[in-house]
Amino acid sequence: MVNSKHSRAIQLISNIARFSVNFLFPSACPLCGAAVSVDGELCADCWTAFNWISRPMCDKCGYPFPANLDLGSHPLCPNCMAGGCALDLIRSACVYDDASRAAVLPFKHAGRIKNSAFMSRAMIWALRDTDLSPDIVIPVPLAWRRMFHRGYNQATLLARPIARAYGVPLDTASIHRKYRPDMGHKNAAQRAENIHGVFTITRPDKIAGRRILLVDDVMTTGATFSELNRVLRRAGATAVYGVTFCRVARAI
Repeated sequence: MVNSKHSRAIQLISNIARFSVNFLFPSACPLCGAAVSVDGELCADCWTAFNWISRPMCDKCGYPFPANLDLGSHPLCPNCMAGGCALDLIRSACVYDDASRAAVLPFKHAGRIKNSAFMSRAMIWALRDTDLSPDIVIPVPLAWRRMFHRGYNQATLLARPIARAYGVPLDTASIHRKYRPDMGHKNAAQRAENIHGVFTITRPDKIAGRRILLVDDVMTTGATFSELNRVLRRAGATAVYGVTFCRVARAI
């Protein structure tokens, strides 16, 4: 009886504290500040501004196709038909455009880490129709120089909820990244050349025989994922998948 009363008292105090916090600091859309029912969620106006990716899409890399095309149940984009995607599967939540750029750039460069909540949820949603069963989730690492300047790895913030959703470990220590100047506006060939050789597997025993899910914020040409796939396969990974919040979708 005493324990039951004690538990109810703790629950009452917890409910009062939660009500007080919600009253003093009501939940707000992280992008525009409008009131929302759940903290960290987007309001309806901000949600509809994004170009969310859904079927039809490339069955392998997730490239979005026009909605009025009927390409069958497992369509492939020209790049994947030609063997251009080295990973087993890639998914992205939305297209990189003005709306997603306004969310990603402050998150990546200006400390708006609260954006990670809705971004990671959208990435989990993007993986909903796959049958992935990763053993490890690995955020694309930052070089120490960039990490020191920024103070955090945005990919790690996105990867943590994804690892929890799959119930697998988050691994931030098995890959080391050398510093290279920003790839900026380089084309696909220049990006591939710039990224080549920057990643080193520091704990191959954690990689060998594992299925790896890589996490990043934006996929531009896929060069980063491709280079990571190369070194992970050499270390014995049996499958490599990728997921990003947004991706560049040039006309094909």
